[in-house]
Amino acid sequence: MADDAMSVAPAFEGPFAWTPENAEKAAEIIGRYPAGRQASAVMPLFWLAQGQVAEATGSAWLPVPVIEYVAAQIGMPYMRAYEVASFYTMYNLAPVGRYHVQVCGTTPCMLRGSDDVLRACFDKGLKKGGVTHDGLFTLTEVECMGTCANAPMVQVNDDNFEDLTYESTMAILEALMRGDMPASGSQTGRQASCPEGGPTTLREMAG
Repeated sequence: MADDAMSVAPAFEGPFAWTPENAEKAAEIIGRYPAGRQASAVMPLFWLAQGQVAEATGSAWLPVPVIEYVAAQIGMPYMRAYEVASFYTMYNLAPVGRYHVQVCGTTPCMLRGSDDVLRACFDKGLKKGGVTHDGLFTLTEVECMGTCANAPMVQVNDDNFEDLTYESTMAILEALMRGDMPASGSQTGRQASCPEGGPTTLREMAG
């Protein structure tokens, strides 16, 4: 199922331009910053652009023409914009699968079973840094995603899945393969960072 080549995603066909809806959103984003400070909008504009590319191609990434377009709109040299895009892992500089599976491997998740989560991914044919042959998945091991109290966790596109086991990770991947979207959040029913089994104090909201 896995294929290390990145050519499975639909090719990006430039040039890039905002859709009418995203053009309004881009103008709103840029308008948040004072005159002469439009370059501060580069990160939310990149996120908006990456989402538009995902809708058009099925792969959320930033091709060079997209980076050039955003840089020109805010008067930023291309290289400065590229430095931003290449620094933050939230931006992809190569095509990824329809579902970008990011497994946290930092200490809390590792102690709580992230190796089992990775094993489930491997057993489903995912390989780190590769796109599966069907174009569905890209697997990345990342640093802390900020949900340590509900470790181990993965982020799939924009959704977090927490309190995972080997079995629940397999179930999530199988659902995505079927075209279903599993419920995000804790897979054991925990609310926020409550202890396993439910809250032991403040069981009812104060009147």
